[in-house]
Formats: sequence, structure tokens, C-alpha cells
Amino acid sequence: MSFLLPKLTCKREVDQAIKSVAEKVLVLRFGRDNDAVCLQLDDILAKTAHDLSKMAVIYLVDVNNVPVYTQYFDISYIPSTIFFFNGQHMKVDYGSPDHTKFVGSFKTKQDFIDLIEVIYRGAMRGKLIVRSPIDPNNIPKYDLLYQEI
Repeated sequence: MSFLLPKLTCKREVDQAIKSVAEKVLVLRFGRDNDAVCLQLDDILAKTAHDLSKMAVIYLVDVNNVPVYTQYFDISYIPSTIFFFNGQHMKVDYGSPDHTKFVGSFKTKQDFIDLIEVIYRGAMRGKLIVRSPIDPNNIPKYDLLYQEI
């Protein structure tokens, strides 16, 4: 399903998307096109893209094409989904140690839709961090890996 969503292939395109998407949530899925979990997430993103078109813009980013952002956001697990609003990185409290990104695939389309709605409403009120509406049992668990500390 990754062929249904637009791809950003270099740092310049990612920078341009972050700067130019206005009054909508920018969703960047970092991963690989041939990874099974990425394909599962891409399926959910593709099926919800039309429903969320007034609130969000979704792009796929290959982690191998933009190592600058892969390192900056410490993307050690894929897929990782990062959210922006008007050029500002939006953080979400998932009840995990990392608020900067969602790691793994969403269990259902409704989980993703609910999360985008909460981020959009919070961002419209000027918040930079929002609480996740997703059931904690539906959030993948992982351990943070700190490299080169």
C-alpha cells in the first residue's frame, strides 16, 4: 500500500514539507518500503488519508534516504511516525518514555484517526504536547536504546 501515499526522498523535500504544510498535521512515517510492519502501517495510513484530508497530510520517508533526520529523531526502530503542525514538532504522551514519535504500527484505523484528531485540536489551541487517546494496550512496548552516550 505504500505506493498510494506520497514519498519524500531527500532532506530538502522533508524540510520543504515541514515548512509548507500549514494548518494541518504533517504525518511523517519513517521506515522502509519492504518491511512487513511498515507495510501494515502504510495500509492503515492509506485507508485513512482521505478521511483525514482536512486535518492531516501524510508522507512516507525512507530511513536510508534521510540519515540526518533518522539520527536527529533517534529512529532506531521502524516504523516510526512523527507529527508536525505549522513547522512545530508535536509531541504525544503515549505513557512511554519517548514522546517524540510513535514506534510501530497502529492496531486499528480508529486509533490513528483518534490520535490525529487529538493532535489537531491540541495544536489549534497552541499545545506542543498532547495526551494519547489510544488504549495503552494498543501501544507497542519497546526499550529505549541510547547510542554513543
